[in-house]
Amino acid sequence: MAAKSSESARYTETERKFEVVESTVAPSFEGLSAVSRVERSPSQRLDAVYFDTPNRDLARHRITLRRRTGGPDAGWHLKLPAGPDTRTELRVPLEDDATARSVVPERLRDVVLAIVRDSQLAPVARISTSRSVVMLYGPDGSTVAEFCDDQVTASAEDGDEQRWREWELELADGDPDIFDRLTHRLLDAGALPAGHGSKLARVLAAGGSATDLPAPSADPLHRAVAELVGELLEWDRAVRLDVDDSVHQMRVTTRKIRSLMRSSEGSFGITDDEWILKDLRELAGVLGVARDAEVLAQRYERALNHLPPANVRGPVRQRLVEGAKLRYRNGWKRSLIAMRSPRYFRLLDALEALAATKPLPSGGESTQTTITAVYKRIRKAVNTAAAGAESDNDEALHRIRKRAKRLRYTAAAKGATKVADRAKTIQTLLGDHHDSVVSRSHLSRQAGLAHAAGEDTFTYGLLYQQEDDLARRSEAQLDDALKKLRKAVRRS
Repeated sequence: MAAKSSESARYTETERKFEVVESTVAPSFEGLSAVSRVERSPSQRLDAVYFDTPNRDLARHRITLRRRTGGPDAGWHLKLPAGPDTRTELRVPLEDDATARSVVPERLRDVVLAIVRDSQLAPVARISTSRSVVMLYGPDGSTVAEFCDDQVTASAEDGDEQRWREWELELADGDPDIFDRLTHRLLDAGALPAGHGSKLARVLAAGGSATDLPAPSADPLHRAVAELVGELLEWDRAVRLDVDDSVHQMRVTTRKIRSLMRSSEGSFGITDDEWILKDLRELAGVLGVARDAEVLAQRYERALNHLPPANVRGPVRQRLVEGAKLRYRNGWKRSLIAMRSPRYFRLLDALEALAATKPLPSGGESTQTTITAVYKRIRKAVNTAAAGAESDNDEALHRIRKRAKRLRYTAAAKGATKVADRAKTIQTLLGDHHDSVVSRSHLSRQAGLAHAAGEDTFTYGLLYQQEDDLARRSEAQLDDALKKLRKAVRRS
């Protein structure tokens, strides 16, 4: 049985599929200590229509979208990959309106909008299943697993009918070791691991539909960008579902892509990539509104929890924590507006095209040359900050951080692990410093509002001092971190 999450329409399923011939006898589950009772359920008739774009974009990303009738879970199902044997399933109830049978619910379409974009979703296959179900229960009466023996009749749209038999084994909330022991029972009975991840994948493969993603590039920068574009699509789905920390991760991924593009010095072979860099920067900026608020909420909550209760005076939690959480919600909604726009779709189109391009000849440029070129920009920013050439020291340090971040991503893509680690240390130190700058500015404004409202501002002063101390500690460790980075670059 699927493990139900806190949302009624969201489930997690962990299952394995097996190929069997007609003469294969269903396995016995007797003798397993984890299974004390076996119960056969009445046979089910399941009819499903699967939807995808004309280019089979969902199938290429191992996503299935169907409208199923029959069985205890009739409805619209959207299944998203969540691990080797695991998928997240979102369900929406069926509607009686005949028109709704061919119109995908907007709430499901929106989850995969970064993949579908402005393409139409239409039926691509029809699958009917005659299912025999065996429920396996443990000694404490809890469900261990569900075993399904399926007789399948299927066809792609305008394709020939296909018939086969398969087994499904779905784990409940149990020990993965039990899953392996049950799997061995099926293999001992004559089953073979299925050569497809879903019934739909088998139907489309038999019909000749191409559902494979492009092969990885041999060039490390191109391979890294292609992987990051795939991650961007995954984090996009998480943001739409408001998964914890997803806005941050999507923003980081966006910035990584931009950094690697700028470090490539034109090797992607795109003459007009400035608009891509500009749109990536603006997307990161939109996401940053929600992310900055999320950081402040977490930062203030943690700091207030560590203060003695007597030092938390006035409605400071409401102003700082709850206020930041409200700004996060507003920022998240703004992000969704941007992520539903044609401009965003065109950016994703361009990123996928960029990842698929063949890299230009490097002309013998070495990994060391690329890393050194990026590192020189850090040295320039450090020298500028040391000379006091900028009136704003905080901004000078922030510039060092951004260039260290670019070096980190470039070095990681090139396999220079030591350089990447040293650059990450600088990025973390100056990231703490920058967060402190943002927090102190916000604290000053909130303290002013609290004072105007006649509230006690003592706690704001304590938090401000803590943030100032953190910034000073970060700056004090910077010189040593820069020396270690210089040594790592020289040895790379």
